[in-house]
Amino acid sequence: MTTLDQMTEASSDSTASIDPHLGSRHKTIRGWVFWPAAAIALAFIAFAMLFPAAAEATFGAVQTTIVSAFNWYYVLIAAFFVVFALTMGFSRFGSIKLGKDEDEPEFSTMSWFSLLFAAGMGIGLVFYGVSEPLSHYVEPRPGVEGTPNQLAQQAMSQTFLHWGVHAWSIYVVIGLALAYAFHRRKRPRTIRWALEPILGARLVQGAWGNAIDVAALVGTLFGVATSLGLGVIQISAGLDYLNVVSPSVISEAIIVGIITGFVLFSVLSGVGKGMKWLSNINLVLAGVLMLYLLFTGPTEFLLRDVVQSIGNYIQNFVGLSFTTSAYSGEDGVAWQGAWTAFYWGWWISWAPFVGIFIARISRGRTVREFVTGVILVPTLVGILWFTVLGGTAIYGELTGTVSLVGADGSVNVSTALFQMLQGVPGSVVLSVGFLILIGIFFVTSADSGALVMGMIATGGEEEPKRWVRIFFTLATSLIAFALLLAGGLTALQTAAISIALPFSIVLLAICGATVVAFRRELRAYDKAERAQLRASIGEHYGLEVEEPNQRGIFGIPVRWGRRLVVPPATPVETRSDAD
Repeated sequence: MTTLDQMTEASSDSTASIDPHLGSRHKTIRGWVFWPAAAIALAFIAFAMLFPAAAEATFGAVQTTIVSAFNWYYVLIAAFFVVFALTMGFSRFGSIKLGKDEDEPEFSTMSWFSLLFAAGMGIGLVFYGVSEPLSHYVEPRPGVEGTPNQLAQQAMSQTFLHWGVHAWSIYVVIGLALAYAFHRRKRPRTIRWALEPILGARLVQGAWGNAIDVAALVGTLFGVATSLGLGVIQISAGLDYLNVVSPSVISEAIIVGIITGFVLFSVLSGVGKGMKWLSNINLVLAGVLMLYLLFTGPTEFLLRDVVQSIGNYIQNFVGLSFTTSAYSGEDGVAWQGAWTAFYWGWWISWAPFVGIFIARISRGRTVREFVTGVILVPTLVGILWFTVLGGTAIYGELTGTVSLVGADGSVNVSTALFQMLQGVPGSVVLSVGFLILIGIFFVTSADSGALVMGMIATGGEEEPKRWVRIFFTLATSLIAFALLLAGGLTALQTAAISIALPFSIVLLAICGATVVAFRRELRAYDKAERAQLRASIGEHYGLEVEEPNQRGIFGIPVRWGRRLVVPPATPVETRSDAD
């Protein structure tokens, strides 16, 4: 280890010993993390499935209350996370290495981008790819008015807001802290260690650490369940479109059961390579479907739209970031709850899951590389995705070539994708392709989600016992089904918004902890450089030079505090030719 590494390692609060049971060799669950989270999950499942009507009414009331009281809070912290992420990446902290100084990136740049793309794609993008831009066009945010063309432009910008920089800045907050803890500090892979710089190792290993991991575990559980619930809704709608089976509680239960069976097979078989292969197939399938829609649809319009929409998104970024629909009354509150507040809550609840993933793949990157890649790549991919799918639907509405709006003037978010595909050549094949896409996303999301939750529940074990992963697989599927019974989409949104409220406090604390850790890091480097300077100057160290124009080592002044510390000129002995 280099001198700089030694100084940096010693600079952090590492005096307290680390419990070996929290390391990678830990083979049993941590009871104070697993059982509270399991109790919350089981209590929720029992309430929603035994009393669905009461649960539906409760979820509706909870969503209204939280959005009314905390809408401003969600908007403010989401904007703060954007500022925080950009500050970390483009300030003096940007050069810090997420790993040892000699570590090289584990993945090539292209492979790393591909993995970030994998993290950015999911059931939500398929579910909302058509329905969200179209919904904002048909039923714009209260207070937004204009011509059809203006409303269409606003719809794309609003969609980009929800799926772009803000979402990935939230993931940067936790991913950056975890990457530093995992790769630089060699800490176990749980959320609690992101707060070690402000809590210290002793508190992190105690009750405070347990509470943090419980919040992260419950948030991940409900975040993944929300995504799976959306997947079930859309699979059911697709099967209805193909005249296979009509949507019902029984059909949704069968869909959940079949896909859960595939997930359990993956968990029990332990075939990691198979899941990686399946994920790669899904990414290729998503790309093929998107490109097919691009080149068989209004290609010229879509290419112009993506460029113009990016510019409009950038131009209106600040205003959209702080919009709370304050002057729109109850309609504005309802809209915020259904869209912006739901998304900010959903991303916060997903943050532990995605954060651990992107931290894991980012060893050897600098903070600046991490922030730039994590925010830029998925945002651009999302913009292209929504432009192709949503832009195709809006183009059909603007030109009158297709009508995707119901008789009541609303958009059916669960069937909008399949309605749009009716106007595209090969619609049946495309519909089957998208159903396969959603199904594989369901399997990979549930499997990887169970793995991450198992890691948290076992204190950082990289390969949790199978029964732990099976429990979280079943719990996630049951929660998704319970949410569908207790209100469908509204219940899914309520779960995300509610769970995010307590965990947002953890994210804010992680921001503070990251700043503390990075400041210590820079102080350690400064201390190491001064130690090297003392060693090179020797007995002349500390002499102050009066002449401001004098130079130090290699002719460059060296700053010590507020003084210029330079070595005095050493007399040079001259020799005569006779010598």
